[in-house]
Amino acid sequence: MNKAFVKETSQDEDEDIPVGLTLPAGTKNYLTPGGYAAMRNELQHLMNEERPAMVQVVSWAASNGDRSENGDYLYGKKRLREIDRRMRFLTKRLGIAEVVDPALQTNRDQVFFGATVHYVDKAGQTYRVTIVGVDEAEPLNGKISWISPVARALNKAKEGDTVILRTPAGIDELDILEITYPA
Repeated sequence: MNKAFVKETSQDEDEDIPVGLTLPAGTKNYLTPGGYAAMRNELQHLMNEERPAMVQVVSWAASNGDRSENGDYLYGKKRLREIDRRMRFLTKRLGIAEVVDPALQTNRDQVFFGATVHYVDKAGQTYRVTIVGVDEAEPLNGKISWISPVARALNKAKEGDTVILRTPAGIDELDILEITYPA
């Protein structure tokens, strides 16, 4: 069968969502203003700069003749699919996003979305984490998702509280040392 009639990729609803970024059913896609702006900027960059440049490369490569062994053409088409997939993902997530500004939090003595929490575990290891949206989480940089086990354990706790963290490795106790919000 000719390649022109074979569907290259499925368009399943969940295909565009990277593993680990699915939201629990019935929850909203909370984002900080900075996270929302970063996603919007990435989408604008893909739409206005990266995709048009790649279309130009693919068009040039296609004009060179035989496409079956044309590396520029094959790579370009693959990269266009990746760009389009990322654009669909960003468009969907921005469409359902609810921006929550942690600077507007009035109850600053408890842990809520956007809080930066300094805590110590029972082994004596100290951590400083900021609770952010699923799409802006960077655990290695101290930004954890609001649906992560640590964030759920810390939620609504106050300075001086000890919370229980249940993980597959067992139960841990976290002592909250400090809670801060952006000014």
